[in-house]
Amino acid sequence: MVNDKSGSWAEAPGIDVGCLDAPAFHRNIDPILTVLGERLAGTAGDVIEIGSGSGQHVAAFARHFPALTWWPTDPEPAHRRSADAWVAHFGLKNVMPAAVIDASGDGWGLGTAGLPPVDDVAVIWSANVVHIAPWAVTVGMIRGAGRYLKPGGQLFLYGPFTRDGLHNADSNAAFDRSLKAQNARWGVRDIVDIEALGLASGLALEEVIEMPANNRILVLRRTP
Repeated sequence: MVNDKSGSWAEAPGIDVGCLDAPAFHRNIDPILTVLGERLAGTAGDVIEIGSGSGQHVAAFARHFPALTWWPTDPEPAHRRSADAWVAHFGLKNVMPAAVIDASGDGWGLGTAGLPPVDDVAVIWSANVVHIAPWAVTVGMIRGAGRYLKPGGQLFLYGPFTRDGLHNADSNAAFDRSLKAQNARWGVRDIVDIEALGLASGLALEEVIEMPANNRILVLRRTP
């Protein structure tokens, strides 16, 4: 059982119908909340989560940051159901129903039914997506952040990353090989490439934060 400010989390799926339970969530939620708590203080507006997975992250974030309105998105119906189920379980009022955004597309459809308005996106968050998706998804996320974030808004990318082609652990190098064996379009991405994409889209790489289990959080900020 994991406890946080929002209550208790089940160790297995099925606390409510549709709730999925991701083991990685229990391992990483506390350090992630510490990072976000230091960087979202005083922030208001909409937050888009790209790739909500089980929905546990967005539920935890919504309880810790009630001034923000959270928009979970995921292409998988089971993941969207799980996100909505966790939101219902905790009775959250600042999380919108889970939706679909094609992050790789040129336009995300913001401002249409079920998606956030285009003028108040303060944060975009994505965990464990860029390495298990084609590179076009990362390109689309960064371009979308440059298009939709308010000036000063932040894009957070969580997961394993190389720097100048070098892994920060042998286990990440092995993980990278296994990803590419599963799908040639997957793989651990390089910070240098992401920084270059950001600059081309009006985003500055502000921080690279070392996290447990050899993960990192990249923080890119929309320039005025």
